[in-house]
Amino acid sequence: MKTIKSIIVTASIATAALGLTGCAGMSTQDRNTAVGAGVGAVAGSVLTGGSAVGAVGGAAVGGVIGNQVKSTH
Repeated sequence: MKTIKSIIVTASIATAALGLTGCAGMSTQDRNTAVGAGVGAVAGSVLTGGSAVGAVGGAAVGGVIGNQVKSTH
């Protein structure tokens, strides 16, 4: 259980860092897609016990959801 917790923390920090630095020239929809894919990958991996297939599936679903989210700005 401790290993899963450390993986979650590491993945969350990496996702946040990439989200903050890699999105400077992206549109809002592109940023939402990237963030959704990152969050989906982490969630998919956690929900499937670290499965790579779960991470890829989560990234795909998260990316689609992030792409469809409309910004209010």
